[in-house]
Amino acid sequence: MTSAGGFIKSIESGSKHLVIKRFTLRYPEQKLKFVGDGYQFDPKRGVGIAGYRGRHILFHDKCTGCQLCAIACEGIAEAIGMVKVGDEQQQWKQNKKGIMPQIDYGKCVFCGFCVDACPFYALFMTNDYELSAFTKEHLIYTPAQLAVKPKYQGDVEIVIDERGATHG
Repeated sequence: MTSAGGFIKSIESGSKHLVIKRFTLRYPEQKLKFVGDGYQFDPKRGVGIAGYRGRHILFHDKCTGCQLCAIACEGIAEAIGMVKVGDEQQQWKQNKKGIMPQIDYGKCVFCGFCVDACPFYALFMTNDYELSAFTKEHLIYTPAQLAVKPKYQGDVEIVIDERGATHG
């Protein structure tokens, strides 16, 4: 190909993108509204339910302390550690050992393998992506912090048409 042919091809490629509306939000004033509750996995059917892979949520009443989430994370990020929860008076019916996952978001790569590994529907991923902190210690979420449902309020929806995706 000659240099003139390459020049024409690059101008043609660039001009295609001039007519497409840009997809830029004015964050933090505008936040994207997600559809659904986040990434989940159904172990009975063996399929992942599509959704955004944000902060995890842990259901204490379903967690058995089996450590499968920590084992799934071992070779990837090593972000999940099992910690002792509660005192001697607090007994978990399904969790005899009293251990639950603690997630270090400084190490987490949000792959979702921990959610896939949980056969008891105790661990899900939410749409919350605002996990900034001033220190590394504040990125470590204890089981008590993981049990709190995030208060995420998006106000901008994605509109998909023949020209592509835009926001309204």
